[in-house]
Amino acid sequence: MGSSVSKTVLRLEAEDVQTLKDGINLKKHPEDGKCYIIYKGKDKMRACRNQCKHQGGLFIEDIEDSRTVRCTKHYWKLNVATMEYVNPPDSFTQDELEVVLSDTDGSLELLELNPPDPWTAEPREAQELHAGEITLTYITHACMELKAGNKRMMFDPWLTGPAFARGWWLLHEPPSDAMDRLSQADLIYISHMHSDHLSYPTLQRLSMKRPDIPIYVGDTSRPVFWYLEKSGVNLTNVNVVPFGVWQNVDELLRFMILMDGVHPELDTCLIVEYKGHMILNTVDCTRPNNGRLPHGVDVMMSDFAGGASGFPMTFHGGKYTESWKADFIKNERKKLLKYKTQLVKSLQPKIYCPFAGYFTEAHPSDRYIKETNIKNSAADLNQSIRKRCPNILTWTPVPGSVLDLALALHDPSSSAITEPPNGTKIYKDSWDFDLYLEELKASVSAEIFKCKSWIQYYYNWAGFKGYNLVIRVIETEDDFKPLKGGYDYLVDFLDLSFPDERPERDHAFEEIKNRVNVMRHVILNGQLWDDLYIGYNNRMSRDPDVYHHKLWNHFQIELPLLQIFVNIYIYFYFFISVFSTLI
Repeated sequence: MGSSVSKTVLRLEAEDVQTLKDGINLKKHPEDGKCYIIYKGKDKMRACRNQCKHQGGLFIEDIEDSRTVRCTKHYWKLNVATMEYVNPPDSFTQDELEVVLSDTDGSLELLELNPPDPWTAEPREAQELHAGEITLTYITHACMELKAGNKRMMFDPWLTGPAFARGWWLLHEPPSDAMDRLSQADLIYISHMHSDHLSYPTLQRLSMKRPDIPIYVGDTSRPVFWYLEKSGVNLTNVNVVPFGVWQNVDELLRFMILMDGVHPELDTCLIVEYKGHMILNTVDCTRPNNGRLPHGVDVMMSDFAGGASGFPMTFHGGKYTESWKADFIKNERKKLLKYKTQLVKSLQPKIYCPFAGYFTEAHPSDRYIKETNIKNSAADLNQSIRKRCPNILTWTPVPGSVLDLALALHDPSSSAITEPPNGTKIYKDSWDFDLYLEELKASVSAEIFKCKSWIQYYYNWAGFKGYNLVIRVIETEDDFKPLKGGYDYLVDFLDLSFPDERPERDHAFEEIKNRVNVMRHVILNGQLWDDLYIGYNNRMSRDPDVYHHKLWNHFQIELPLLQIFVNIYIYFYFFISVFSTLI
């Protein structure tokens, strides 16, 4: 990718430097409007972009502490004196800018160190395209088929079954030939391991047709296919590629995978180039490539909907009234619309398509979530973009609709977009719930759960400790009422003990009610807790009301990769316990 280069992002003249106060100074670039924070301490100055690392919100000064700033989006707090986030604790460290004070004229410069934009390596001039040469066909959710010349790529195929155990279901009905198209693709890109992108029910069907199909993923620290062997899916041609390096498909087609700046261990995005024409797919990235993206691409695709976590719908107690949740969700939708609109405006793609948000909480037991978790519509976002950027062509896709890039570039008002025939089924109305829930139910009666000692050995295997938090875990029915005969236990993560009562010392506390079928399936298979939290399969309260990033980051990303040890531990100690009762 080349050596790092420095870029001056803000310059203050000597008279402006002299007006800097001790502590926090909020500054805006007079030309591009970008905002920065300068902290003036006793011995040195520190600086950073005024952009929350969580989801890009703007900071304001925190009236409770002269060293901290508070995000206007989700109220995260950053201690600018240390560049560490203090709420939630143990989460991120802010990326710093280099502060350079001139000895000659007293001016100050903020420098940002960056590698060269990797997509500029080996540049290619855009060549003329013919009708039908590049087409994008929307399949469902984040799944798009790209035809470029005589090659076909498929992105993030989720074509059947649920995601996040049983929480998410497809909103759109995929075209009837979607699985055939998938099995006939030349290559598949899967952005990350979340199950609405890495769908094992879909891949199981694919593997029966073509197990050797080339699949490409980024080299994330948590491997995308970490669960492949345990899943039993037979895929034999998974390729892990480095970030920021062109991968040549043929002499005209190449692609590059980039990491997310906020979750580099998890998320990726993609640039595809054919005959010098670029397609940018940012998928779910919070800050794709740390905010450095190509401008003026031919097509840009991104998520749009929001509502893709359990917060705040699954929380109760304290401030979490129905009116508070409704106001919060409404405000979050507005913020997301504004952010996505501004991002598209800044990057100026020729064509923009919102996707990766077409899911629904379809199961009847999740009716409350479906009614509460109101999401943005793709049409609303595209309307906002057209209002701010009338020069950008927007595409609101339905399954089977096709964008012809050559026609769109030649004359956006032409028939560049082909809609599916009249009468085509757009929205799903059945999901085969029982077929997929039976697998979850089977975990409930597994032998290992007959002995309480599984609790201790599961959390020992998980390996999270040294954190002053106690959780109470309660197994429940689908309606979150306690399961008769189910487990109800405490875990003290300070010393990884399992007390009968909460300790007397000061400590944070979180109560988690989990659907028993999902929780036991997760434990039995050593899976991540995304199925519980993102899949709306638990209900939570906490005291104090603080997000414990360190806990959830561990159980959602950092569980041991060798999940086979779950079964080794549990089975071993189960039989020891049984044997001891017979002596």
